[in-house]
Amino acid sequence: MVSTALASTLARRNIHYGWVVVAATFLTMLVTAGAMGAPGVLIKPLQDEFGWETSQISSALAIRLILFGFMGPFAAAFMNYFGVRKVIVFALALIGAGFIGSLFMTTLWQLLLLWGIVVGFGTGLTAMVLAATISTRWFTRHRGLVVGMLSASSATGQLVFLPLMAELTQRYGWRSTVFFVCAMIMVAALAVLAFMRDRPADLNLPALGETQVTPPPASTSLGVALMTPITVLKEISRTSTFWILFATFFICGLSTNGLIQTHFVTLCGDFGIVPVAAASVLAVMGIFDFFGTIGSGWLSDRFDNRWLLFWYYGLRGLSLLYLPFSDFSFYGLSIFAVFYGLDWIATVPPTVKIAADRFGREKAGLVFGWVFAGHQLGAATAAYGAGLSRTELSSYLPAFFVAGAFCLLASILAITLKKSGLTNPAPATAH
Repeated sequence: MVSTALASTLARRNIHYGWVVVAATFLTMLVTAGAMGAPGVLIKPLQDEFGWETSQISSALAIRLILFGFMGPFAAAFMNYFGVRKVIVFALALIGAGFIGSLFMTTLWQLLLLWGIVVGFGTGLTAMVLAATISTRWFTRHRGLVVGMLSASSATGQLVFLPLMAELTQRYGWRSTVFFVCAMIMVAALAVLAFMRDRPADLNLPALGETQVTPPPASTSLGVALMTPITVLKEISRTSTFWILFATFFICGLSTNGLIQTHFVTLCGDFGIVPVAAASVLAVMGIFDFFGTIGSGWLSDRFDNRWLLFWYYGLRGLSLLYLPFSDFSFYGLSIFAVFYGLDWIATVPPTVKIAADRFGREKAGLVFGWVFAGHQLGAATAAYGAGLSRTELSSYLPAFFVAGAFCLLASILAITLKKSGLTNPAPATAH
């Protein structure tokens, strides 16, 4: 296989193959996040062509976000049973099928089925749980940094493709954006088939930072694998740590992809800003988020993750409360894009670190899967709630005030976590 030959070549240069796996995962999460973000620029074209209301379209996006979240724990179980590579390829095929099918839709129930259920299941299999699984399987050293990189790819993918997709939609119609998404999915699938391996042991390698090869766990039946997330949930639900992480991540989803990713372009349109310009603001957020989230991963390896979450949620809340007063001018939106962008999804590395430190490496993916389900419940709440606010109140702004206030609450919740059990490994030299 290509991966075996490449692993041998890299080993001679003292480079761990885990970084290749990170690159393939980075591309996958970038592309699937771009697919998740595409509907943000397609709400208005769908309204114009089919006559659907914002709240109706938002209901499909809310279904997708809920499935995106609740697939997380089971995605981790599927990865443990079938292998990461097979699950990712299947997920990409499912997302592609959902988008291709949407080229022929004519009624609202088809939108709910394709963009809500099919794309929701597919993207759920490649959600943040994939980042947690890869980082904990392949890395002991630099784990926080890897989570930061993969989180950045997901958040950045939701934003940086938007200007191009908005331009394609404006020039050639919304179906051209669907074709673009499908082309990206095909490229990612080829990269996964060529380079992805399930575990370091597949290449007779230890995880980066360890000296012994860790054999894969004993295989179980599919039924047992599917019951494992439920068993883990029963166990962790007895701890306050899980519920605090769940609540803060609910607020994280409420204040990010459910609100900004889904409705920001339409919000700007209410203030006379054309979709391409609004999508460009989101792209700027994505650029700043890329560096902010990687920086968060670096910080999470070195500092108390509770206080990192306190500052991230607090600053995000203040930026959301500021937005309605920015007058939606060039300078006002630029300030918002910088401060909000740096904090778009910087909460992920500290949250994954706390989950791994408190519940152990083997359970980290499943635990984070349930925490991420909270994130997507919050996202779905914001996706539908903000759309309902615009339909009923003719304004998105109440949703932004609510999200900002909840972020300030999350910052307080974060520091109520007990410090015991947290680990802060010393910095180590990279290979």
